[in-house]
Amino acid sequence: MRLDVEFAGAHGTILRGWLYLPEGGGRSPGVVMAHGFSATKEMALDRFAEVFCAAGLATLVYDHRNLGESDGEPRQEINPWAQARDYRYAIGWLAARPEVDPARIAIWGSSFSGAHVLAVGAIDERVRAVVANVPFAALPGTNYEDRADLWRRFQALRAALLDESGAGPADSKAEPVGPMQVVAESPGERCFLPQPESSEWFLEAGRQPGSTWQNRFTLVGSVAGQPTWDPGVCTPFVAPRALLMVVASEDRLAATDLALAAFERARDPKRLEVIAGDHFAPYSGTGFALASKAMREFLLERLD
Repeated sequence: MRLDVEFAGAHGTILRGWLYLPEGGGRSPGVVMAHGFSATKEMALDRFAEVFCAAGLATLVYDHRNLGESDGEPRQEINPWAQARDYRYAIGWLAARPEVDPARIAIWGSSFSGAHVLAVGAIDERVRAVVANVPFAALPGTNYEDRADLWRRFQALRAALLDESGAGPADSKAEPVGPMQVVAESPGERCFLPQPESSEWFLEAGRQPGSTWQNRFTLVGSVAGQPTWDPGVCTPFVAPRALLMVVASEDRLAATDLALAAFERARDPKRLEVIAGDHFAPYSGTGFALASKAMREFLLERLD
């Protein structure tokens, strides 16, 4: 059963999505899901949620603030700190549902929101398991080997993500990057994601009937700020929460080598699933079948 739902994110902003409830009654494990850069819930998230729900997992899928059917201004503005903070509100809302066991909650993120779940999983003790699908997992050219420095940077990120004062990076009033197109609609157009596979996927998935995706965005609170939005400092601290990382073998958006190195830095319990193909391979076809199967098995094992 799928219900249209809404709940309050940070500062009361209303976030809207779907709640999938498995048959049979009783308290089920729960999964919180949101999409990646600029994408909305209609862009393949229903397929994953249906797999999880059929396996007995109550699944919340929602649009990030400022995007899709969720409230928030300015429209199409993306702030990773604000998006990650809202995951924590979504966890609280799902955990309070009578159909859900609050002690068995997982979070799922893909691409840009794969970074969000690595960060939230590392700081939120309500989380039992983390699924990071083709995640933006680290910054290129960054040293993650100095353990003392890594701990210091993680603590700075943690404090910033937990900042509810209105003065932290989640509430940044800095001048945004953009507006800019997400992908090119014609050859040579200036855009954020110039890869041909990005244009192909976004323009197809984002323009299905009922989709609310728009090919434009502004960006604030990203890697230029202090502290830096860097999921690479969080991955070693996800444990003792279990981590599943799904990595595409030829990923040019969330670079394959950076994701694999981030997985190596993570501590047990962890599992890696490599899907052949580009960044979008896990969203459809054979890639989806393999990725969703690995996710379902992992969630059932870790939320048992």
